[in-house]
Amino acid sequence: MPSIPWKSHPYLVLILCTLIILISYGTRQSFGLFLIPISDAISGGRVEPFSFAVSLQTLVVGLSVPFVSAIADKWLGPVKMLITGGALYAVGMFLLGHASSEMHLTLSVGVLSGLAAAGCGLPMLLSVVGRVAPEKRRSLWLGIVSAGGTGGQMFLVPLNGYLLERMDWTDAIIILAAFIFAIVPMAFIAGKSSGEALDQKKDTQTLGQALQEARGHKSFIYLCLGFFTCGFQVQFVVTHLPKYLEDTGTGATIGAHAIALIGLTNVIGTAIAGMLGGKYKKKNLLAGLYIGRSLVMLAFFLAPVTQMSVYVFAACIGFLWLATVPLTAGLVSGFFGPRYMATLYAIAFLSHQIGGFLSTWMGGIVRDATGSYDHWWWIIIFGGMLAALFHLPIKEQPVERLAQPA
Repeated sequence: MPSIPWKSHPYLVLILCTLIILISYGTRQSFGLFLIPISDAISGGRVEPFSFAVSLQTLVVGLSVPFVSAIADKWLGPVKMLITGGALYAVGMFLLGHASSEMHLTLSVGVLSGLAAAGCGLPMLLSVVGRVAPEKRRSLWLGIVSAGGTGGQMFLVPLNGYLLERMDWTDAIIILAAFIFAIVPMAFIAGKSSGEALDQKKDTQTLGQALQEARGHKSFIYLCLGFFTCGFQVQFVVTHLPKYLEDTGTGATIGAHAIALIGLTNVIGTAIAGMLGGKYKKKNLLAGLYIGRSLVMLAFFLAPVTQMSVYVFAACIGFLWLATVPLTAGLVSGFFGPRYMATLYAIAFLSHQIGGFLSTWMGGIVRDATGSYDHWWWIIIFGGMLAALFHLPIKEQPVERLAQPA
């Protein structure tokens, strides 16, 4: 059997897509560090305006990613979309570094960066990896790429914390923009390495037929409802944890360390979830993950807040953090096949982002109105329990179209 040249090997695609999501997702996880200096500089210390901008980005990503994915699936292709998204994301961060008003925050972080992140986020990358991965290892590969997302927390969050200690936030944002621009050449190389794997013209199903099929699929609807809670929980924690710790007297710097620790343990937890997803029912694993998250959050909220309790919380919640992603993506691929996975996963991802938008924004409003995050902690804890219930009726089987012999 002839050896495959390294530049055309599927493993190179896996590595590059993991690095891309490390930068793309790691950037979004860093916004909590900029909450305090940007709010002090532009909003007189009020956290709601920047919270709204970040939450709007979450919503814009969710609303636009189904359309972006559909354009990639039908016309442009995922590689060109990744290149476009990476370039626009870098521009959005550059404009944030020069922001001087709350409207500038909304337009640069919320709108432009949100549209850009939709083009270089998990739905697009999981679609690429899902098509090039060996079938028996697909769940594991999806887990590795998903883990790369919070791998960005291990790298970019501490880096941004380091930069903010030594320079103004505006300079730190410009350096971050330079890292984001590296997505462009990496996406180009990944496209060259994918060969014919991204060519899905042989499939006779149209995008409209795929959307119609998904609309009437009850298990897919339950999956989307559960994924709402995923965004509802993680976006609140990653955005508001530094401020919550400052309120409790523990210090916002500990928040940066905690977010990085979440990224470290998430790499392990998400990879394990990817492996387990190939052996056990994904819906049961997802239900267990959501219950586990709520229990960890409950224990953290009720216990006295110390540096040790913060680190224990971060380590435990990290194992459960994005472990939901490869399992959710694996169910979508298992339901409908890989052809329109970018678009169909993007619909589930929209639910995730709506949850993140509401939780991030409302968490800021509750904090400004009451001076505390306490009420919001109870809401996100309850949400995890509800999400577990949504997964119980899911049936893990492909649609009739795929079950029929070719």
